[in-house]
Amino acid sequence: MKKVNAFINSDVLTEILSRVPAKELLSLKLVCKEWHCVISSRSFAKTQLRTTEVVLTGFILQEKFMWCNEDIKIVSYIFVEEMARGGSKVNQTVFDFLPEEVVMLASCKGLVCCRSCFPSERPFIYVCNPWSREWVKLEWPWATSQNEITNGQRNMALALAVDIEPSKGFVDTFKLVRVNHVAVQGDNDEDEEEGELYFTFELYSSEIRAWRKSNETCQCYSKLVNNEGIYIGGVLHWLHGDQVLTFDVENEFSWLVPAPIPVSEFMAVPEVCIGESEGRLQYVVVSEQGVHVWGLEDCYEDKWILVYCKSLEEIEGEWPRFFINLKVHVMERVNGPWVNPLAFKDGLLLMKCVNLYLFDVKNNKMAQACSILDLKSQCMLNPTVFAHSLSLVPLSTA
Repeated sequence: MKKVNAFINSDVLTEILSRVPAKELLSLKLVCKEWHCVISSRSFAKTQLRTTEVVLTGFILQEKFMWCNEDIKIVSYIFVEEMARGGSKVNQTVFDFLPEEVVMLASCKGLVCCRSCFPSERPFIYVCNPWSREWVKLEWPWATSQNEITNGQRNMALALAVDIEPSKGFVDTFKLVRVNHVAVQGDNDEDEEEGELYFTFELYSSEIRAWRKSNETCQCYSKLVNNEGIYIGGVLHWLHGDQVLTFDVENEFSWLVPAPIPVSEFMAVPEVCIGESEGRLQYVVVSEQGVHVWGLEDCYEDKWILVYCKSLEEIEGEWPRFFINLKVHVMERVNGPWVNPLAFKDGLLLMKCVNLYLFDVKNNKMAQACSILDLKSQCMLNPTVFAHSLSLVPLSTA
């Protein structure tokens, strides 16, 4: 290897290695000290991000109790490549480099935002890169007592926004956006239901290292259904019943986008998740009518197009070893949803149906991702799930 490296200067080595996906670079760092030094440098990270697409590596899943204020500490990383080969690989030590056990809050461009597990005497927020094992720690600014923390903040909606602009060069900054649900009372303060409901927003910028409250508000009718925010092209999206709450991070204005098809069109309540594919928001519906995926043509307009559909009968017929009496189970909905779409990214749908399955809607393939036993499951009623891409996005730890 020394003889080979003697004929390859660092510029040529950087040019070659920068075209390799981030996941493969993990093992290439072990080849020799020179390769480790090149791959670990920030200049290499910027070059690699300009020349290589950030692609889906896997899904991060964390369960949560619905009946108590304690957090489930197990975080599972489910790798897509293993699923595509029909196998399964679950890593439950992906965040072991952090100083304490954490709960996931958000994921974007390879970075992950977490918080301390509750109960905690002094909770923190962490933004980290599992690939480089870099992390920054932020103070928890919202609660003044342990009781307030456990009751009011455990299920907060906190999203992460990271922009990678190859043409301008990469800037290692990020923003956090927290959504609050508030009631503004009218003249009759005794009846809370008569007050108007609003979403308000708080923002944190890693450039100024401070939180501030936005002047923007968005009228709503209920709390967020799902706290997992998805960042696409400068705009954050959260599932909000049969609507999608959107927030333009740069310009700080928000609006509600109606779902592509109203709930009244279904005999039973459909299961829904949102995701991203080809830079567009995707709306995934599982109902008695089958699996439907809608794409939002323009986030500033209410125009959806149907990009995929398959009936439950077709799904059961093509993969009988995975699904039996699928439509009957979906209609009965005993003890929660029988088929639950958990996350969607680049045409890959992670869904729960007894076990976890990966449905490649683009190539019409199905594989078991892992069993509930693989996850050491404690409560799979409403887990937090994020699509994740290993990347070299750096963090400033100064």
